[in-house]
Amino acid sequence: MIENKVRAAITAVEAYLPDYVLTNDELSRMVDTSDEWIMTRVGIKERRILKKEDAGMTYMAVKAVKTLLEKNNIDPSEIGALICSTVTPDMVFPSSAAIIANACGIVDAMTFDMNVGCAGFIHACKTASLYIESGFCKKFIVCSGEKMSSIIDYTDRNTCPLFGDGAAAVLLEPCADGNGLQDAILRSNGIGKEYLHMVAGGSLHPASHETVDKRQHFVYQDGKNVFKWAVSKMADVSCEMMERNHLSPDDVYFLPHQANLRIIEAVGKRMGIKEDRVLVNIQTRANTSSATIPILLWDNKHMFLKGDNLILSSFGAGFAWGSLWIKWAVDNMK
Repeated sequence: MIENKVRAAITAVEAYLPDYVLTNDELSRMVDTSDEWIMTRVGIKERRILKKEDAGMTYMAVKAVKTLLEKNNIDPSEIGALICSTVTPDMVFPSSAAIIANACGIVDAMTFDMNVGCAGFIHACKTASLYIESGFCKKFIVCSGEKMSSIIDYTDRNTCPLFGDGAAAVLLEPCADGNGLQDAILRSNGIGKEYLHMVAGGSLHPASHETVDKRQHFVYQDGKNVFKWAVSKMADVSCEMMERNHLSPDDVYFLPHQANLRIIEAVGKRMGIKEDRVLVNIQTRANTSSATIPILLWDNKHMFLKGDNLILSSFGAGFAWGSLWIKWAVDNMK
């Protein structure tokens, strides 16, 4: 290990969740499903939905970023860059990152969006770390937000129970004490296009009466194939991360993408990690796509101690997947 190497460390994390709680019981009155069916297959009890009129994903992201800045007494002018990972931007352009930065008083910073599906946050963190390590800037915000309810067909019993809305933001800063982002594995395989996609809304199939009538502006997912790939690939990269860095299952906390409780349990089991070190919040947060892991960090930030080993792992559309090894840099983050 190189002494005094500058790494990017997460020094703050905040999140915003909408007030409205959509329960399984309410869903069962909308489509042919039940609480038992949903809990048995995916482990979700409820999800948050953004009901506010004329509010998109950036409404939630701005809430998260503003809270992060205010609670940590950071002047917006100190922020050198902001990435937003999302599959539900307010609009195709301008970037949601630019909209968020402007609303938060962050000016003259580098901003851009990143779309890597549910794996967006880990890709964005690695990207931000490279800027930090190069000396490009000292304070870098990675924001992940999703208004999944805007692209979900609430007549489709196979997809509508899975997703929720929410946003989270983390602050990355240079760290030279050995903590911070240690290693990353990021991979993709475009075969996933067939199994997880939204047909319309892009340049191939622009919005039209036909695409709306065919309900092509909603998420399509081949559940069996996605499940198989997710279990295999998340476990592969998570185990590889532990093996190549000589990490013991007893030495790490595992923070997986919150898509399906059965996937989480299967990956954790293959990694050999005890249940109490596999962090889960899917029951009440559901799948918020790229925002699941930072929201999970936010829910548990108080329990981590400086030097704790965290393995983050995600899988999403593309297919794209990956894993990060982070040595936590702050004791009992407030």
